[in-house]
Amino acid sequence: MSNVELGLPALPAKPYPTEVHERLTADAAELIGRYPVARSALLPLLHLVQAEDGCVTPTGIRFCAEQLDLTTAEVTAVATFYTMYRRRPAGDYHVGVCTNTLCAVLGGDQIFDELKQHLGIENNQTTDDGAISIEHIECNAACDYAPVVMVNWEFFDNQTPDSARQLVDDLRAGREVSPTRGAKLCSFKETARILAGFPDGRTGAVDESGAGGDPSLAGLRLAKGEALPGTPGTKVVAPRHEGTEA
Repeated sequence: MSNVELGLPALPAKPYPTEVHERLTADAAELIGRYPVARSALLPLLHLVQAEDGCVTPTGIRFCAEQLDLTTAEVTAVATFYTMYRRRPAGDYHVGVCTNTLCAVLGGDQIFDELKQHLGIENNQTTDDGAISIEHIECNAACDYAPVVMVNWEFFDNQTPDSARQLVDDLRAGREVSPTRGAKLCSFKETARILAGFPDGRTGAVDESGAGGDPSLAGLRLAKGEALPGTPGTKVVAPRHEGTEA
């Protein structure tokens, strides 16, 4: 179904340059081939064009629509629904500060306010040098490490205003920064390409991802019947099999 049939005007978007279009078309074909229904590849394709442009542009929307035989309106509806697809160019390092309840009361709101002041930008803006963009996040799904900051979706746990300011200063200065958990940082565009579904080609990056830390696993251990720390023999939850033997 075309835009003409829907009565919708085409977005004022130019196509990608020929070289870029050919390269992205080859990548898109690989992604689309992974799904039994082509339109199911829309989310990866949006990450793909975001990897190219640093955000989802009208040109990127046009490209996705053409690859999947969708209207630009259909693609736009999806791109504007999910917050990971940016409408403005991200910095090389996109900093997300959790401001949901637990992180907020433990300092997330203060971290976010002080970072904005320190960087001289507001929510969803990027510094003039293109190095840092900032966004308040509703939840980073890491409440046991609150307050949490993410950089290109890698975790920086148990942050303070001082540590968060040092973090962005180190990033702007080009110093190597390691997440609390996960692989070493790469740029926002490189991260977007990985999220599109292409391999992370950095040596050892996958092995660096690690697993759940002690705070995340504490509840599981207690549920399995391990004793509370410092209280030998005291259990919060008994193992399921305990007391059921005939």
